[in-house]
Amino acid sequence: MTTDVVRAERVLTKPQVHTRPQPAAKPRPRARTRSRLDGAAGHLVMVLLSIVCLFPVYWMVVTSLRPANATFETSIWPTSTSLDNYVYALQAIPILRMLGNTLLIASVVTVIQLFTGLLAAYAFARWRFRGDKLVYSLVALTWLVPFQVVMIPNYLLIAKMGLLDSVTALILPHFASALAILLLAQSMRSFPREVIEAARMDGARSWRILWEVMMPNLRGTIASLAILIFISTWNEYFWPLLLSRTPANSVVQIGIQMFMTTEGTAWGPLMAASTMASLPILFIYVVLQRQVIQSFMKSGIR
Repeated sequence: MTTDVVRAERVLTKPQVHTRPQPAAKPRPRARTRSRLDGAAGHLVMVLLSIVCLFPVYWMVVTSLRPANATFETSIWPTSTSLDNYVYALQAIPILRMLGNTLLIASVVTVIQLFTGLLAAYAFARWRFRGDKLVYSLVALTWLVPFQVVMIPNYLLIAKMGLLDSVTALILPHFASALAILLLAQSMRSFPREVIEAARMDGARSWRILWEVMMPNLRGTIASLAILIFISTWNEYFWPLLLSRTPANSVVQIGIQMFMTTEGTAWGPLMAASTMASLPILFIYVVLQRQVIQSFMKSGIR
């Protein structure tokens, strides 16, 4: 017993030898070279894909700058440039008026869908009532129904209201968006309940909580959704084609289609009109590039 105690004391009093931590092993030269090659190959693939995606836009702009006798040239860079196609497009159709109508419709639809989406999403996310899950499921199902399915009933309703060939008729069917409701409701459900309870203890009601507490913290989602709605409305074609009767009350997509007739297609003016129609969207993309990418990622790339 005494021997064991003595051995234990020797072990405890034995000086500890501290070893220095060994430096991390440096990557081998071959591994570093391979990593650099993989990175370079990835960047090369991205550059090639970017060229493939941007080439149609480049060709559209180049074709719009070619003279009438050089429209079908296959050279990458035009041998001569002219603005005649733009002048002809501006004179053939009221394209500036159409651009203004398209901008007005896209802006109004974006604001209205965000407003109604915020109200409906708050109700689904924070209120509990009988049949709330059923109503939410029905809203989700409406998102799966293409607009072309309900286009004829909406057309008959607009005709009975006497709003054919008007800008108002192009806005009315888009007062609410299932996509906006679903995305905003999902974001509101992940909002901390403690913050809402603290606001209620301070005397804030639902209206104030929505606009002063929750909305400032949902700016990223709202901005992404606004960009997505704006671009979708800007590119709308079938509904304006069904309602429009005169170019002055139509949108720019219908104006572009006017250069395609049974006698042939005026490719130069068509490309010029397409370029002018693309400039606002390209400007939005350049300024809000990060939000545009986030909007398509959150929406699942419709």
